[in-house]
Amino acid sequence: MKPYHSATDNISEVLNKIIEFTEIRQQIISRNISCLSDPDYKPADLDADEFSQLMDDAIEEHIINNRLLLRDTPRVKFGENGTFMVKAVPDHHADRLRRKNPSEYLSLQKDKMHENSLNQKVAAELLSRKHSLESAARRYP
Repeated sequence: MKPYHSATDNISEVLNKIIEFTEIRQQIISRNISCLSDPDYKPADLDADEFSQLMDDAIEEHIINNRLLLRDTPRVKFGENGTFMVKAVPDHHADRLRRKNPSEYLSLQKDKMHENSLNQKVAAELLSRKHSLESAARRYP
């Protein structure tokens, strides 16, 4: 059985995890780009599909039971007090592409960076709107 961690502010917690995930992924993609000419470097990435599925499962649990359960996997660990760790995985496709066609490799990394940036912006905007609505509700009950 996989460990689960409960959170109190469900939607904020999910959005914060998405923002944190995208920040970590941005660092990894940036490193992939900056190490293009290092022959010993092996590109990596985070498993965005796995993380997305974990967030989907957590939201589904929230909808059904009004609680958020964050499930650990071998590459994603949720700790106490909102801590969060994620393990990068080798990106074999990017590695082959880097050796074969550096220009296409850079395009791939830029596309990943763009997608990641959009995900981060959407989560940040949703979190900002949620906080604004909560603030307004406290001022005008």
